[in-house]
Amino acid sequence: MGKWFPLVYDALILPLEKTKFKRIRTQLIAKVEGEVLEIGSGTGVNFPIYKNAHQVVAIEPNPEMTKHAAQNIKKSKVPIRSITARAEQLPFEDNTFDTVVATLVFCTIPNPIKALQEIERVCKPGATIQFFEHVKMKQPFLAKLQEVCTPFWKKVCDGCHLNRDTLELVNQSNLNIKQVDSFYKGLLLTITCTKE
Repeated sequence: MGKWFPLVYDALILPLEKTKFKRIRTQLIAKVEGEVLEIGSGTGVNFPIYKNAHQVVAIEPNPEMTKHAAQNIKKSKVPIRSITARAEQLPFEDNTFDTVVATLVFCTIPNPIKALQEIERVCKPGATIQFFEHVKMKQPFLAKLQEVCTPFWKKVCDGCHLNRDTLELVNQSNLNIKQVDSFYKGLLLTITCTKE
């Protein structure tokens, strides 16, 4: 599925990106500055939005997604360096980044707790971490529907867990949550954290 998912992603998700998600991403990334690490950059949909970063280092484990990101790298106003790597094993020194961005990616990370530990490790003290994620919904029927659909969905969508409670995972980490904003009845959240 890794080879075909970028094509499916572009066909299914990009129409949403042009309307529903772009505003959320733009507001989130407007706050981003300094040396930035983007986790799971995918096809590079965030790249043209960065304005205040000195540089963005973008990690992506799927080389096919990285190939599709080339066009968005060209559209970026800031330097983008793309690296094939996993969030659970970041190839960077401690205290390297001013900001970390993760958008619609924590649902796919096999070990999200380890990824959060790695994010904390590579952030400088006082760094900001910005998440934009879909999460397990609080409404019981919809939450149950997410549970039922997740096994199939994971196979089709490159390991995406519809039922992952990313906010709870962040709560369990050492990151300090500063702000949480909810969209579409709690399906999507933006979470702003800091490393103290």
